[in-house]
Amino acid sequence: MNKIVSKEFFSENVVKLEVEAPLIAKARKAGHFVIVRIGEKGERMPLTIAGADVEKGTITLVVQKIGVSSTKLCNLNVGDEITDLVGPLGKATHIDNFGTVVCAGGGVGVAPLMPIVEALKKAGNRVITVLAARTKDLIIMEEQMRAFSDEVIVMTDDGSYGKQGLVTNGVEEVIQREKVDLCVTIGPAIMMKFVSLLTKKYDLPTIASLNTIMVDGTGMCGACRITVDGKTKFVCVDGPEFDAHQVDFDEMLMRMGAYKDREKADMYKIGK
Repeated sequence: MNKIVSKEFFSENVVKLEVEAPLIAKARKAGHFVIVRIGEKGERMPLTIAGADVEKGTITLVVQKIGVSSTKLCNLNVGDEITDLVGPLGKATHIDNFGTVVCAGGGVGVAPLMPIVEALKKAGNRVITVLAARTKDLIIMEEQMRAFSDEVIVMTDDGSYGKQGLVTNGVEEVIQREKVDLCVTIGPAIMMKFVSLLTKKYDLPTIASLNTIMVDGTGMCGACRITVDGKTKFVCVDGPEFDAHQVDFDEMLMRMGAYKDREKADMYKIGK
């Protein structure tokens, strides 16, 4: 089992956990994820690795309370152990000196974007990071992003912090003022869809890190299948990153909503 060594609340429903996992910490690269299970009968939950400390032998996970499993994970405390933690899984982010890269993160998608921003900066890129959330209280990891970004633009839906508007407003502002060579986006599927539609209009290559439903994480169950350029792909082994302009986001959104009613019912049960 993997022990939790520190816990921090970014907001009421978003928690940062530092977990003992020395082998994963040593092997992980930007873009890799793990699959976590809480309890012997718990469901498997994919979480992108937000950071790692090789000397301490720990990895960082950022979790948002959405359903039963994520709530159980967020309710664990320092000293508690995670039943199963497997990884690193997926393909690592392709890092190169592209030139100027816009990294767009929404909500808890900012956490898995962090190691990518760091790796891109260390590779010599000019990195402009756009952080977006509904309100100021939901903006996370701004200070860490500033450490590895040439510029950070903060967007909030209600204008309570930074500039008022959506993540796409921030991305378009950068595209219109200077030459951008690549866009990387991580966040809610609907956000990534609209970032992709925007950048396609400007013919700007865009990478999206997808967050589909997963079960086994080895490509055998097919739960995470998506359509990319008309072909079936599996996020767990072919991704999680894909050419955003080739992803069928509408199909992905439909599949991700398949268990929402069941999840609501299960959340109601534990609420009682």
